[in-house]
Amino acid sequence: MKDKEMLLDGQQQKTGVSRRIFLKTVTGTVAGIGISQMFNPALVLALEKALETHPVLWIQGQGCTGCSVSLLNCVDPSIADVLLKVISLQFMPTVMASEGDTALNNLYHIAEKYKGKFSLVIEGAIPMAANGKYCVIGELNHKEITMVDIVKDLGPKAGSVLAVGTCAAYGGIPAASGSETGATGVRNFFQTYGIKTPVVNIPGCPPHPDWIVGSIAHLLTKGLPELDNDGRPNIFFGDNIHDNCPHLDEFDSGIMSEKLSDAKGCRMDIGCKGPDTYADCYNRKWNSGMNWCVDNAVCIGCVEPGFPDASSPFYEPA
Repeated sequence: MKDKEMLLDGQQQKTGVSRRIFLKTVTGTVAGIGISQMFNPALVLALEKALETHPVLWIQGQGCTGCSVSLLNCVDPSIADVLLKVISLQFMPTVMASEGDTALNNLYHIAEKYKGKFSLVIEGAIPMAANGKYCVIGELNHKEITMVDIVKDLGPKAGSVLAVGTCAAYGGIPAASGSETGATGVRNFFQTYGIKTPVVNIPGCPPHPDWIVGSIAHLLTKGLPELDNDGRPNIFFGDNIHDNCPHLDEFDSGIMSEKLSDAKGCRMDIGCKGPDTYADCYNRKWNSGMNWCVDNAVCIGCVEPGFPDASSPFYEPA
């Protein structure tokens, strides 16, 4: 029996992580944020069934593609397994080979076939000025399709919408002071056009890949997560950075950093926005758990609605 298991493990190493093992891995990741118990058979089965009827369509507006890059940086399991086995991604401009009419026709076909059931992921802000001409995402039947057009078309048809990244959630950098494009976030756009589809904001510049995958896993198995007043899942954005910072004891003792190279001291005097920021970065960390912003610099409050204007300058006290 052990020899057979070793053989299977060897085959999986050659061909990639199996669907069953991947779903268990994702279940374990989600368990760490309180959604389920590790290797819960019911959750694994629910994910497998949900993937058959719950495709994800990912569209991109006014942004830098950093949110896609963050997701693509998944190492274990591989991003191929994430995109094909847990997210069931049917459209994503950054990774797909198809383009033009072929790609957009497939996008609209999936949206119609799974109307009311698919999840729409929106990355980047939606520029509303100039009739949306600041962001043309492609052509269909010789007609330009703007970000405004596609969100107006697909938003009402989706079962749920995930605004991935601060640009999609709140407007972010494209909506900062001096913008000429009329950039806005998804919720504000939906209110403007009377679209009722529920929106889950997953802010961050960029958001942690766990926040994205975990939110989609929650949608597939339990429906909409509990959201805070800014539309963010409490499971990821319920904790205050400052209250959980490893430098909190130093703050309480009045020990403050004077420069970034100081090993000790609270960094509030050199611009840390942790007291006004809510996310689990302090615990989840980044780059496969290697570090987070406060290890090397300061928290710049990138998950908050006012970013970047409310956080600037980044290295001056709030």
